[in-house]
Amino acid sequence: MNTREVLKDWVKDALRRNDGKLKLIEVAKDIWTHHEKELRSSGDLFFSWQYDMRWAATALRKAGEIEPANDRGIWKLTNGR
Repeated sequence: MNTREVLKDWVKDALRRNDGKLKLIEVAKDIWTHHEKELRSSGDLFFSWQYDMRWAATALRKAGEIEPANDRGIWKLTNGR
């Protein structure tokens, strides 16, 4: 069963699939498109994944893997990782 830790990889994957930057809502749509089945079978994560996606972005920012969200709400990978 997936835990919220997997959202870090899913956020990065969503950004990589889309030239390294997306708006928050687009990240959520990408994750749903590519991981709906896993989310539906993930117990409590199914009910909290959008919150956990934001938690993952914060963790990735602290690790220097994505830039701080700009005033337009764009999430962007640092150094094209």
